[in-house]
Amino acid sequence: MNFQSQKSLLQIRLSKKTALLFFVFVSTIWLQAQEITSPDKNLSLKFELKEGGIPSYQLSYKQKAVIKPSSLGLELKNMPSFLDGFTITNTAQSSVDENWNPILGEEKTIRNHYNELVVTLAQAKNNNRFIRIRFRLFNDGLGFRYEFPKQNDLNYFVIKEERSQFNLAGNHKIFWIPGDYDTNEYAYTTSKISEIPSLMKKATIEINAQCPIKELSVQTPSMMKSDDGLYINIHEAGLINYPAMYLEVDAVNNKMMSHLAPDAVGAKGYMQTDAQSPWRTIIVSDKATDILASKLILNLNEPTSYKDVSWIKPVKYIGIWWEYFVAGRSTWAFGKENNVKLTDDFTKLTPNGKHGATTERAKEYIDFAAKNGFDAILIEGWNIGWEDWIGNWKEEVFDYVTAYPDFDVKAVHEYAASKGVKIIMHHETSGSATNYERRLDRAFQFMNDNGYDAVKTGYVGQIIPRGEHHDGQWMVNHYINVAKRAADYKIMIDSHEAVRPTGLNRTFPNWIAQESARGTEFESMGGLAPDHTTILPFTRLMGGPMDYTPGIFQTDLSYYGTGSSQRVNTTLVKQLAYYVTMYSPLQMAADIPGNYERFPDAFQFIKDVAVDWDNSYVLEAEPGDYITIARKAKGKNEWFIGGITDENARTANISFDYLPAGKNFIATIYADAKEANWNQNPQKYTVTKVIVNSKSKLKQYLASGGGTAISIKEANAEELKGLKKL
Repeated sequence: MNFQSQKSLLQIRLSKKTALLFFVFVSTIWLQAQEITSPDKNLSLKFELKEGGIPSYQLSYKQKAVIKPSSLGLELKNMPSFLDGFTITNTAQSSVDENWNPILGEEKTIRNHYNELVVTLAQAKNNNRFIRIRFRLFNDGLGFRYEFPKQNDLNYFVIKEERSQFNLAGNHKIFWIPGDYDTNEYAYTTSKISEIPSLMKKATIEINAQCPIKELSVQTPSMMKSDDGLYINIHEAGLINYPAMYLEVDAVNNKMMSHLAPDAVGAKGYMQTDAQSPWRTIIVSDKATDILASKLILNLNEPTSYKDVSWIKPVKYIGIWWEYFVAGRSTWAFGKENNVKLTDDFTKLTPNGKHGATTERAKEYIDFAAKNGFDAILIEGWNIGWEDWIGNWKEEVFDYVTAYPDFDVKAVHEYAASKGVKIIMHHETSGSATNYERRLDRAFQFMNDNGYDAVKTGYVGQIIPRGEHHDGQWMVNHYINVAKRAADYKIMIDSHEAVRPTGLNRTFPNWIAQESARGTEFESMGGLAPDHTTILPFTRLMGGPMDYTPGIFQTDLSYYGTGSSQRVNTTLVKQLAYYVTMYSPLQMAADIPGNYERFPDAFQFIKDVAVDWDNSYVLEAEPGDYITIARKAKGKNEWFIGGITDENARTANISFDYLPAGKNFIATIYADAKEANWNQNPQKYTVTKVIVNSKSKLKQYLASGGGTAISIKEANAEELKGLKKL
């Protein structure tokens, strides 16, 4: 072979080798980095393995960074962790575009449209033990979760901590409450991320049964706004058999990382394969209205497996409740004693003369409900045990079936049935979940026997089993067990003081509402800031409906002559607006009936407003400032609008373009009077009727701490006579 031939052969070999190396390089890049976009192409997700085999993701919106490269993984107890040493063994992409109909909801039909990336990661150093990370990218955000398939080298494991990072792109404005394993009932603080350390002590106010997290952390849903106009919401979806997630805060570098609630021995979660974590959710848009309209969290939850859902109904109710909060006007307890046992003879207690849940009082509320078209009444304090229920970490605290001597269960049930009114049961546990679970079936059978089809559960106090937390894995499973067992008895659940919701009302549709935040009761205990309810829809309500218990007309509590100077920090009209802005299929008219009788024209809105919807339209919004929402009633040509503001008076801009074109409707506008505000003249309002159509526009004044409420109904020509057109 001559020199030229040898040279040519060498060039061919080098060319093949270079091509092979290039192929290997490209294949490695393909295996190590994957990208998907949202269906509308505005969101882009990139996943890759960093040096050392560390999983990492990043998220951008319209070329703006939302989450900078952030690592993923879990630290395990007593075995190698899922943090590094990974190689990608498989990737798969798919798309879904479908519609589904919630049992109860803000929309009759919800679109579930996403692009999905599933990455399988193996650890060669651990016998190729593997996990999957599943990403779903919607037009309104990202959901991702960890999946642990059944395999020879992974059967049981204990989570020491989840290490999902959220490396933010800036020092965002954030609406936050302190991380706490046992309560969500803090007031919101608005600040920059960098200011959280200096404000944490002030924000961590004293609350019953609290357990603040030692590490600097905030709770989810966490709502943020960037300096360049992006709205970012971080939460979770589908919280099942796993502890709740908080966000540890690195306030210097604008980083957050998952932090899970521990159990009594410090573990974060006990897992058996097949298993998965909840979804970690990041909702993002350059419009605040899109955040409120997002159904991403619901879409990430599994459809219900219930075969029959016909018994799950929306409920508008009143109750023997608010009178307990207005400076001790009434009490849950029957007796004066402060040391009772369930085996005691409660007929021998010394009556305190203030017991609220009497047969006579219940009948008065039933009459009011029947007269004004309410579905049900809640009766708290009907059952024995309230004398020493709180603060004693007592296990055998309630039995859920034995009434006080002055409450006749059968008589009240028969009277309510004769009036067409349901009774909502009340099961306060005082945190004793063990006691409740032991008595659950008897309690639910008692409800069935006496005509109760809904129950308000409560978890005030430290949890039993002792050492467990409200937000830990044990209690998460308890709440779900209660909802599932209740479904066996065709009972709806409204839970208070439970872990904050994560869209499970799709999977367990009888779990129709929760409290899990600082609600109306705190208006009698120090008050709520006027901006509180302009924040809640962007935070707590992102996970599901809230039993906020609105409708307080008598906002100056000195009215009751008990020495209280406490004030509800809203106008009367803002209380009306809550029935639209604070979504729930379970809505209470929370005030004492006599106060509604003093303002019959305003009360008409509460009587009229729907609680289940075909469509919802977020007209305008800015977290912490204002919200205006319009909704169409389920199955009716009726629309309702609610608009609220913070401490600043403002003008709401209301359009009606969702109304059927070419038709006129009557709009009844409930508005703050010009001289009204939350701390002076809160009960000054106007009620006017005008003609509107799809082309109408309204600029409506909202007082400081105020709002507006509008009902829209079809009308015939005769009803339209004499009314002005907007």
